[in-house]
Amino acid sequence: MAYTFDWNDRRPDSELTREEIVERNIAAVEVHFHNENPEHVEKAVAVYTDDIVWEIPARGLLLRSASEVVDSYRDIFKSLVYEKVFNLRRFATEKYVIDDQVAYVTKVADLMPNHNFPVGTKLSCRLLHCFEMRDGRIAREIAYELWRVRGSEVDHDDIIDTAIIEEFPPLDAIPTPRPGAFDTHGA
Repeated sequence: MAYTFDWNDRRPDSELTREEIVERNIAAVEVHFHNENPEHVEKAVAVYTDDIVWEIPARGLLLRSASEVVDSYRDIFKSLVYEKVFNLRRFATEKYVIDDQVAYVTKVADLMPNHNFPVGTKLSCRLLHCFEMRDGRIAREIAYELWRVRGSEVDHDDIIDTAIIEEFPPLDAIPTPRPGAFDTHGA
């Protein structure tokens, strides 16, 4: 039976079994991804601890407040239009949740710091998240982004048979201006 995230559950991990901790951690990350979109981003960061650390090492980003993270997400939503996401794997321990995916996007604006691709470029991103968890909340989110021009000589990923594939409306089917579609785990 899958754990449903309980916003009011503030029990410390020490009061739960290993299995309950792992289930609660996965549920918190699922809530985070489910709300990682322009309309609900505040809910995505509501599962953070008060001392959140948010990192994107490849772009030199290190943020230490939920409000800074919301601003950064809003820049991502304005800069990228998601076309397809391959959710490859997610697993957890008592302290960490790891999520591995590949995203196909088009860059439509240049608001992301240190993202050195021209507007209009079709990109592939291998995205590995490492979430450090504490008492059912995300204490640290590290996003390892590996950006490549889609179809280039270095754009190769092994999309496993069990990948969950999400497709988004084509860019030309959306009225302009269009915010980025960033909800990589359903509505």
